[in-house]
Order: sequence, then C-alpha cells, then structure tokens
Amino acid sequence: VQLQASGGGLVQAGGSLRLSCATSGRAFSGYNMGWFRQAPGKEREFVAAISSWRGDSIYYRDSVKGRFTISRDNAKNTVYLQMNSLKFEDTAVYYCAADFSRDLRIEVVDYDYWGQGTQVTVSS
Repeated sequence: VQLQASGGGLVQAGGSLRLSCATSGRAFSGYNMGWFRQAPGKEREFVAAISSWRGDSIYYRDSVKGRFTISRDNAKNTVYLQMNSLKFEDTAVYYCAADFSRDLRIEVVDYDYWGQGTQVTVSS
C-alpha cells in the first residue's frame, strides 16, 4: 500500500485546509485510516482515525474535536481531513497512515503503512 498526502499549506489562524490522502494498492476499503502529526521537536501524535468499510467508527484527539472532520471515499481510495478554525498549535507535518487490524486504533505503532507527510503552517 502506498499513501500520498497532499493539501497542506500556509494559512492564518481561524482558516481552513483540507488534507487528502490517496492510496494505491488493493482493498483500500478494508483499511482503517488515520491522520497523525508531528511538530518540530515533538513526537508524532494521533489526530483522527476512521474505521474500514463504511467508516462507522471515528476517533479524534480532544484538541481537534469540533474543528476537524475525517472522512473517506472508498470509490476514490482517498481519506480526507477537513480542518477548520485552525490554531497556531496545529502547525505540524501531517501524515496519513493505514492499518489492516480489525479494531480501530490510535497509536503510531499500530499503523503499518505511512505517507510522506504534508506541511501545515498556521500563522498567528
């Protein structure tokens, strides 16, 4: 599975961005998909995750709840992260990841496949 994240950029605080993660390979529908981020000097952290197939289960880290929305389009083999009301502290490189486990997970170590990351910079 190969993942390609895009959609990052520079935005003012309060603005919005939509990240996309296009995947190649078979059986995208069967993968749980996650978004993670890593700020300079910090560890990579969980942002959001959506379960496989219909995406019935969704998790968010507390600091993005109500501002970020994860979704998936199985026909396009793509997962999205809509980010609204962006804050300076959201600045990071954002990574998408895929996991073929049965249960939806939020730990970095649980994800098997990773994209290359896309930079999101929020100016205050």
